[in-house]
Amino acid sequence: MPQAVAGPEIERLIQLLARMPGLGPRSARRAALQLIKKREALLAPLADAMRIAADRIVVCHECGNVDTSEPCTICRDPARDPSILVVVEDVSDLWALERSGAVTARYHVLGGVLSALDGVRPEHLNLGRLVERVGVPAMREVILALSATVDGQTTAHYVTELLTHLPVRVTKLAHGVPVGGELDYLDEGTLSAAIRQRTAF
Repeated sequence: MPQAVAGPEIERLIQLLARMPGLGPRSARRAALQLIKKREALLAPLADAMRIAADRIVVCHECGNVDTSEPCTICRDPARDPSILVVVEDVSDLWALERSGAVTARYHVLGGVLSALDGVRPEHLNLGRLVERVGVPAMREVILALSATVDGQTTAHYVTELLTHLPVRVTKLAHGVPVGGELDYLDEGTLSAAIRQRTAF
């Protein structure tokens, strides 16, 4: 068993950092050491920012986004098109779409996807509120921006069935060749989807 090289406070910092996605024990040790070396410039401001975030972050009741206000910044934005709702699996997907600048619609975060293996059933997802939001007269399109995985597509089919009684257009993201992608490096599933969803040139 390796011997501790620092006090319990530093070891705890390393253990907590190691729980972050993409950080293993080695990376966590390097990150902790960097924070300690730059205590005034990094560690103190980070600790302060995390304390404030822990106190103020809320989940938006309207869409499921995380923010420090209720409703969230996106839901309060008057420039958003209220007739289009983009359904995403998680807040990280919402943030990714926002970074792209491709859409100025409103969002709805499901909080996951249906998964028989993981025991995720419809009642575990934010589906009731979705039906309420889509049921308003102003709504005309729902974009299903879900993962191209089996679970993601199963969820997309389930949501589509759930909304069939409403007068809205349900669309999904196109799947296929990414911008800058070379055919030789793509898997068969991606190529098949690209062929099936080909468009006029």
